[in-house]
Amino acid sequence: MNGSESVELSSHFRAMFKATIILSQQHNIRIEEQPITWQTVDTGDPTLSSETPFSADFGEKLGIPVVSYAATDPGLSDRNAYPAFQRTVPSDCASALAVVKLSTRFNWTSCIIIYQNDAYGSDGAKVITDALIHNDLTVANTLVFDIETLRMRDNLKYDLTTN
Repeated sequence: MNGSESVELSSHFRAMFKATIILSQQHNIRIEEQPITWQTVDTGDPTLSSETPFSADFGEKLGIPVVSYAATDPGLSDRNAYPAFQRTVPSDCASALAVVKLSTRFNWTSCIIIYQNDAYGSDGAKVITDALIHNDLTVANTLVFDIETLRMRDNLKYDLTTN
């Protein structure tokens, strides 16, 4: 994403988070008899799964929850490792399960995975590949989209027409 798209998407996720808090207040949802309140802090762009563990550990030390609207790393779901961390998006494992269910529902037996060459893309592709293979579905090929050049590293047309 370019910078302006990132800011726009980020503001949508923050708005969804704030709406959730407001709804909890309107419905008098409480934690240990206390209403749920919020405060956001813009820390640059801590939405990346690779950066979130630092924020989660810091939040635990302070005794405050850390909520991410974009971190999808399945490892962050470990309550023992990250007891103060929550997210408002599904982990890559949940997304992979949805891909498996779609594949099964439409009788797809193989696929090509196209992913971007960063931690998010690589880790997500691995989780989806593992889930598909675990469910006896075939990953015919994996293709890389280079986010620096904004081009496919592979011959997309050839791979799509031959697979």
